[in-house]
Amino acid sequence: MASAQESARSAERQDIRNRWLLSTPALMIIFLAAIGPLLIVLVYSFLAPGPYGDVKWEFSTDGWVSVFLQRDIFDDTLSFADAHLAIFWRSVKLSLGTTLLTVVFGFPTAYFIATRPERTREVWLFLITIPFWTNLLIRTFAILQIIRNEGIINTLLIKAGIINAPIQILFTDVAIMIGMVYVYLPLMVLPLYASMEKLDFRLVEAGYDLYASRFAVLRRIIFPLVKPGLIAGSILVFIPSLGAYVTPSLLGGGKNMMLGNLIELQFGQGRNWPLGASISITLMAMVMIALLAYVRNAGSSEVRHG
Repeated sequence: MASAQESARSAERQDIRNRWLLSTPALMIIFLAAIGPLLIVLVYSFLAPGPYGDVKWEFSTDGWVSVFLQRDIFDDTLSFADAHLAIFWRSVKLSLGTTLLTVVFGFPTAYFIATRPERTREVWLFLITIPFWTNLLIRTFAILQIIRNEGIINTLLIKAGIINAPIQILFTDVAIMIGMVYVYLPLMVLPLYASMEKLDFRLVEAGYDLYASRFAVLRRIIFPLVKPGLIAGSILVFIPSLGAYVTPSLLGGGKNMMLGNLIELQFGQGRNWPLGASISITLMAMVMIALLAYVRNAGSSEVRHG
């Protein structure tokens, strides 16, 4: 009996070793391609900036201090870095606004697709995914041509006699949000559609049979059932919006920077790699907090429904 148990334990240990050996190539790729670069950035954040870029191999926390604070050039006193705080606030504000607008436009779009006959749903999904076939830079340039002073919107409004002079949309926060909503809208539609496709519409009909209003059915039946897709879509939109670089750079004109532009500035013209690395790690921490909030919310939702 003891010999059989020992043989079973030995076989189990051998099986575990074999699994680790088979996983080793994948683990090495993950470390070298993902964890390794992050560790380099983390190390750089605790070093001193070099005179012409790069870093000095001297321990320093100035990069982390400079994320939210700045030193006076005369007496070395610390004060809040208003420019950095404004960029952080703009990034969060525009990301939340983009997420909200994608929900406003994406929810009815996903509901429309989910309520179409099965033979036509694939066509509608195909149309939603077409923008992904085009490079992000090209899509952003397309939006630029629509909202610029001589673009389609201003031209139509002037010809219709609604305005006399072009409305300044380009190089504003509104332009950045329009661009990000256009770019990330499919990332909201697809998770919402995945949830709505599984929705039992007999529950919706039952709500109407019980004389519930459309708003009541939406709030009490549809929203709770598609909440996982709504949360997943919000995360998929919020995270890339927070670190967006191309869209704010082109549509913001360099004046309305977001975190991605600030990081690029520090690694480029600013020549302050430790500060750029510190802001990068701070951005990653914000993303991790958002993901943890999603996991916690999704877990509690499953417990309630279970």
